[in-house]
Amino acid sequence: MPSSQNASGDLAVKPEYLSSQPSGMAKPSEPNRNTKYDPRKVHITETPLTRSNWYKHVNWLNVTFIVGIPLFGCVLAWYTPLQLKTAIFAVTYYFATGLGITAGYHRLWAHTSYSATLPLRIFLAAVGGGAVEGSIRWWSRDHRAHHRYTDTDKDPYSVRKGLLYSHLGWMVMKQNPKRIGRTDISDLNEDPVVVLQHRHYIKVVVLMGLVFPTVVAGLGWGDWMGGYVYAGILRIFFVQQATFCVNSLAHWLGDQPFDDRNSPRDHVITALVTLGEGYHNFHHEFPSDYRNAIEWHQYDPTKWFIWTCKQIGLAYDLKQFRANEIEKGRVQQLQKKLDQKRSKLDWGVPLDQLPVMEWDDYVDQAKNGRALVAVAGVVHDVSNFIKDHPGGKAMISSGLGKDATAMFNGGVYMHSNAAHNLLSTMRVGVIRGGCEVEIWKRSQMEAKGEVIRDASGDRIVRAGLQPTKVVQNVATAGAA
Repeated sequence: MPSSQNASGDLAVKPEYLSSQPSGMAKPSEPNRNTKYDPRKVHITETPLTRSNWYKHVNWLNVTFIVGIPLFGCVLAWYTPLQLKTAIFAVTYYFATGLGITAGYHRLWAHTSYSATLPLRIFLAAVGGGAVEGSIRWWSRDHRAHHRYTDTDKDPYSVRKGLLYSHLGWMVMKQNPKRIGRTDISDLNEDPVVVLQHRHYIKVVVLMGLVFPTVVAGLGWGDWMGGYVYAGILRIFFVQQATFCVNSLAHWLGDQPFDDRNSPRDHVITALVTLGEGYHNFHHEFPSDYRNAIEWHQYDPTKWFIWTCKQIGLAYDLKQFRANEIEKGRVQQLQKKLDQKRSKLDWGVPLDQLPVMEWDDYVDQAKNGRALVAVAGVVHDVSNFIKDHPGGKAMISSGLGKDATAMFNGGVYMHSNAAHNLLSTMRVGVIRGGCEVEIWKRSQMEAKGEVIRDASGDRIVRAGLQPTKVVQNVATAGAA
């Protein structure tokens, strides 16, 4: 994918999201680095983690804000009664700040899957800041890098490094900026809302993350402490953990209906936790689609929020991949899974690998005790099947050493597709002048690319297309 293309991927919090703010905007492809970063200095991640230096590998600032403060909030909650109004407001504000990430940071700015008017952009930037997951610029930059380099060393939160790492480890442990893949964020640098939020991010965090919920609960119904603890600290903790699940859970739990080359997966549980971001396999395949869920029964409140904003004139240019392209991806993945199943099955020795037998030699072997039967020019050894033949031993024995094509294809009984498939596993040769001709024809078709093969290069045998299947019934000469 070219660097100018928006990348898809998971929701993320930049490890340095509470570090000192840079004095100016970086170049479009420059990684997120603070002003003290020196690329010539050996980074701590390039040194082994030992008992004596482990604390140097830890990002203590992030540990404080991601782990320490929530624990502090839990302690305060023990002494702070939860009022019903505060609980309702906390849940409401949880969804608002969550949508700031999913509809704002993720689908609007990271993937530009739709366009938003200035009032909507300001709202999403504000409530997104209230989720305390980094500025839009920081978040989107790492997010694009994640998708461009999914599951590689340049992926900031690759699940290949472990489920716990992709959920929390990449934030609580220091990362080497030189290892994060580069992406283009020139469009973000030209958005005044993004620039303003980035420059004043700490103020936005304090105001929208803590002050606003505290004031609402305090002035609204006199619950200042409850607003601070439940709608502030603990609400931030829960919305962060929900977001982190897209980095971890959505790459570990679920199905891969569109592509299985990388880790993203679809699962309803992840969707429920992340406001609809759980249909992640679809999202990685079609990143510029404003939807994550395309079926009516799939849970994606973010999609409906964006759609509603369009109806009232706040959003426009909602992007969707053509249904034809989506179905092509689904069918290709289904075919890939079928090919994998087919490769594990016994389809018999390929005809072109069987020895060629003269008719007289075939008859002679059958007379000398070998249970051979010829159907459509293919010789089969049915020694181990005679006693299990549903039609009885006598019936199958009557075709030994003969051309049983007519008998097998309706002269005595029109055998099922399953019978033809079973018979194919008993192949031992082909009759010269019989199926040998079909092999020659097939080799000619193969040279012209007319033989259908699966992804593994094996021939695909459709139902009813075994070489022993004769569509037109033939005469019953010598059948019984």
